Amino acid sequence: MIELEGVPELIDPVMVAAFEGWNDAGDAASTAVAHLDREWKGEVFAALDAEDYYDFQVNRPTVFLENGVRKITWPTTRLSVVRVGGEKPRDLVLVRGIEPSMRWRSFCNEILGFAHELGVELVVVLGALLGDTPHTRPVPISGTTSDPDLARRMDLEETKYEGPTGIVGILQEACTHAGVPAVSLWAAVPHYVSQPPNPKATLALLNRLEDLIDVRIPLGELPEDARAWQVGVDQLAAEDSEVAEYVQTLEEARDTAELPEASGEAIAREFERYLRRRDGASGPPGGPGHATAEGTDGGPSFRRDGPGGRSRPSKPPRRDTDQDGDESSEE
Repeated sequence: MIELEGVPELIDPVMVAAFEGWNDAGDAASTAVAHLDREWKGEVFAALDAEDYYDFQVNRPTVFLENGVRKITWPTTRLSVVRVGGEKPRDLVLVRGIEPSMRWRSFCNEILGFAHELGVELVVVLGALLGDTPHTRPVPISGTTSDPDLARRMDLEETKYEGPTGIVGILQEACTHAGVPAVSLWAAVPHYVSQPPNPKATLALLNRLEDLIDVRIPLGELPEDARAWQVGVDQLAAEDSEVAEYVQTLEEARDTAELPEASGEAIAREFERYLRRRDGASGPPGGPGHATAEGTDGGPSFRRDGPGGRSRPSKPPRRDTDQDGDESSEE
């Protein structure tokens, strides 16, 4: 039974969800929802029963001490609510958890039960995948939906994906069958530097979410973290001529493919975001500055290579043909 005692009546609520695991390359999606929860001081109002959905040998509980007393945190999915102020206030219902190990249909039905009871008008599920994209270019973000009308209205792609799917795809389809408008936003993370965190991809997801739901998201230290991340990857990639050459190949392919798209629409979208942040400089915390998803405080994490343990980005796989950038995506 869903009990929502203590949850106020929400204003134009949008549900934003992300799940750790297969759909969360570089932890970019789950970190984005965690950022929203932290910046707007979300209040948890519900948690799904971990016994119903998780294999504890796969996602193990953790033990910690609190005032000398041992306690256990169980892996689960939690829901919190935040209110976004401004001229047009609205509420966000944040869903953050781990991809369930079992009973996915029941899991989605439970999430949809909360969405129905809270009057959610739109569900946005965030995901991140590994792709052939260079870390030196803006992070590609794709927005997809199964609803043709919603695709036209919100300038999204109507998903045509066929193949293995994760909880992001399952939840989106469950929403569609339940008549709840649903969208997935996907960030492409460079496969040769896939270790978390990836603040550049997180920042790109938040910028796209901001455009989609028309709210100003405080970015905090994310722009600085994104810039530092990129500088760190640049330095480490430069130490390996093979990786540097591979990155250059990806850059050339990306620039060639996107040359026709460097048009007025993309420029106008960035300019509109700049104006929103400038006009809101004295509004909610987070500062007016906008970064183009570049760059974490300690730099990126890399695989250890060689007996000396020197950190370096993992080398690109050797292959005779180009990898289809869409083959690892799922929507």
